[in-house]
Amino acid sequence: MSIDVHGHVTSPRLFERFPMPPSLADIDGMIEAKAAVGITLTVVGSPVGAGTMVPVPGLDNYRQPADELRAFHDWLAEQIRARSTALRGYVYVNPLGGAAELAEAAQLLKQPEFVGLIVNSSVNGEFLDTPRAADFFAMAAESGAPVLLHPPAEPAAGARLRDPRLVEHVARPSDVAVGTAAVLFAGWLERHPQLRIIAPTAGGGLPLLLEKLDLAHRLPRRPGPPAAAGRPPLDPAGPDTPPLAERPPTASLGQVYVDTATPSLPALAAALAAFGPRNLLFGTDTPPLGAPLGQALALLDRLGLSEADRALVGGGNAAELFGLDAEVLS
Repeated sequence: MSIDVHGHVTSPRLFERFPMPPSLADIDGMIEAKAAVGITLTVVGSPVGAGTMVPVPGLDNYRQPADELRAFHDWLAEQIRARSTALRGYVYVNPLGGAAELAEAAQLLKQPEFVGLIVNSSVNGEFLDTPRAADFFAMAAESGAPVLLHPPAEPAAGARLRDPRLVEHVARPSDVAVGTAAVLFAGWLERHPQLRIIAPTAGGGLPLLLEKLDLAHRLPRRPGPPAAAGRPPLDPAGPDTPPLAERPPTASLGQVYVDTATPSLPALAAALAAFGPRNLLFGTDTPPLGAPLGQALALLDRLGLSEADRALVGGGNAAELFGLDAEVLS
């Protein structure tokens, strides 16, 4: 039994409206392919709600009408109910979308079909260390639902890249690394000890930057001499100043999970060394990515895990994190 914590689907209506990979619309094909290699359950969602990962001129994923987002979630819940042994879902929400959108997401999480939240690691170029993300993290912590910090269609880390291949495979993982670092640095996990976040693609390089993250925390916000008497500080705090964790950011690593959606064995080994086997989750980002599923599982076998830890990474950690019941796991 393996649980894939990272898959995507889209509704027929959205598939007709936007350019998207056909695999996103083939739910039964996905389930069949995964079952053939022993993946029995996938947690699916959309990182753009009722939008699209392929940038469309004039379309702003963060301004989608509430009724369209509601219709998407209704459709997703229906698919999960029809395939309850193979699927669970993420609720999509714009973390900076305002009180009404957050309240609707919290309400959806009360449905048994949904076991987590999916948000973007950056929103219109803004990372989630902004004070405006405070209400979202409070809601997520209160709900107890883990948060998948998924890269957006237009990642801040790739704002000047024009080749979509580089955006997909370099800029988006980079956005995860920077976005997760921003969450740790701002202290959201420290303020909400029950909050759990998932950084996909093995943390997107973050495992190699943890010492630098703590080093940054020890430095003044801006370099330069202390403010002289009668002169303003170099960097006065204002309403948009990001909050700052009181403890070193890595003190909250126990609340961060990373998935294995990468073809890189060195990246997985670094994630394992940084976060430990209890915080590693099997994930494929399939669909839409089409890497061989057996290869994704085989990478776990090359990490040198004990049999017990292999079982945790393959599905035990996910079952505990998402609160999945024994019927799903059988």
